[in-house]
Amino acid sequence: MQKRLSDLIQGLDICSIEGDIHHLISGLFYDSRECKPGSLFFALPGLHTDGKKYIIQAIQNGAVAVIYEGLLEKNLREFMLKDPSARALNPALIRVTDCRWTMSAISASFFENPSDSLCVIGVTGTEGKSTTVSFIYQLLNAAGFKAGFFSTVMSDIGEGEQPNPQHQTTPEATTVQQMLAEIRNHGLQFAVIEASSHGLSPRTARLAHVHFDIGLVTNVTHEHLEFHGSCEQYRSDKANLFRRLGEVEPKKLNKVSHAINEHNSNIIISPTGIICADDPNASYFMHESAVPCLTYSSKGALADFSAHNIMEDANGVSFEIEGLLEMPIGHNFRTEQEISARRFENVMPSTLSARINLPGTFNVQNALGAILAASAATGLHWHNFVPLLPGLRPIKGRMQRILEGQPFEVIIDYAHTPSSFKEILPSLRKERRGRIICVFGSAGERDTEKRPQQGRIAADYCDILILADEDPRGEDPMAILEEIAMGCPELSREDRLYLIPDRPEAIRRAFNLARPGDLVLLLGKGHENSIIYSDRTIPYDEERQARSILADLGFEITNKGK
Repeated sequence: MQKRLSDLIQGLDICSIEGDIHHLISGLFYDSRECKPGSLFFALPGLHTDGKKYIIQAIQNGAVAVIYEGLLEKNLREFMLKDPSARALNPALIRVTDCRWTMSAISASFFENPSDSLCVIGVTGTEGKSTTVSFIYQLLNAAGFKAGFFSTVMSDIGEGEQPNPQHQTTPEATTVQQMLAEIRNHGLQFAVIEASSHGLSPRTARLAHVHFDIGLVTNVTHEHLEFHGSCEQYRSDKANLFRRLGEVEPKKLNKVSHAINEHNSNIIISPTGIICADDPNASYFMHESAVPCLTYSSKGALADFSAHNIMEDANGVSFEIEGLLEMPIGHNFRTEQEISARRFENVMPSTLSARINLPGTFNVQNALGAILAASAATGLHWHNFVPLLPGLRPIKGRMQRILEGQPFEVIIDYAHTPSSFKEILPSLRKERRGRIICVFGSAGERDTEKRPQQGRIAADYCDILILADEDPRGEDPMAILEEIAMGCPELSREDRLYLIPDRPEAIRRAFNLARPGDLVLLLGKGHENSIIYSDRTIPYDEERQARSILADLGFEITNKGK
């Protein structure tokens, strides 16, 4: 694919241009090392460095155009004057006021605005995003629709599910638009995106030119304050998803085929917000939304769609779903009173029995949101998706059980915030008579206020805590663990509290301490494939590590291979 630079920058707010703007652009890059002949390089400002320092390298690697903000480095001027190749190439140097926003706009244009021909479902929130994205994707495909997705854990852009190799939930705008283009080019019609607060923030503009049709928020709790600065700003950045719903004319998907109806149909998408009524911030998102909203609840809040009689067993969760016979698309409910009036005066609810074969009652909430999103996106009644719930698969690193013949339980989960600890630990404590041994840490160069909170909550529900590295980054690993330990000063060291930075060694200690009937919880890493230190990033897979250590300790599945 090639696009003329002059076409890509047409209509943008340009401060100044030097060089030839008629180059053909064949690729977009923000890493100078990846540039090749025909590249457009975005010299992004960063927290630790400035992309303008790498403009010379980008040009040497073949970049024919550079987008930057601020003033150019003096050595670049000297390079352009003295280097014969650079003079002959005459690359365009384009100064803008906001390099990231410009990168988003150009990326959308370069890939021909892929979100305009897709139904795009965005899921944001502190907890449950990845699982809800996966559930929506699975429900759509199980119903016969053609859907792709990308999330913290996995992606499917038309070539099957693949693990996400990055630590970023939402990639940079160039990658976002490229992935959406792949979804479109593979003939898919629905795209489900995990929309992080970073991605929705105007500071990164990663999702600035994605036109969302359905927005869903799971919850908002204490997280990422090192980036957003305050809880209020964190919440506001997430609400950008809802403010932008309906910013383009309702999209029409032609010849949509699915298993519910044998005939192809055309779908006109009604932009809709979907909000978890159990979250204290629900009313805030209702007021910020530019389009009608639907609500769901698994904890007794007044909502359009709710779960009752939730019963968990060893193999999953059974419950009843109560929802309106006709979902009130087209009515923007702002208050509980308005929801109640619609609910009881106009349309009476109906109830269906449901089941998910996954552990954790919190997955009921994720399933409710997924059903509403699938229903709103396709126009199909929510009844059609309930029978598909038992087929939902777990995602890597989310309440994942490890069975290697050991006489104790091992569960891996991504929980890494105080709110996620409060979500999973009480139910695990309630279900078990044995001890709970919990291995976890806290990320470096991230929100520090949550560290003692994690320690306090874990100590309230667990018998033994083993604190270990998560991603220390530039911080002292032991100092992070000591901050966590401040939250549980009553735990005696080397008895109920261990500080072992080396994560594999911490897991080994947990397994050695475990008795028959105990539960060993490995929290914080989940699906991630590395541990980040100040001077290195080491490959790491929690599941593989746990299985390897169990094998070293002599455990094995006796019927393996049968």
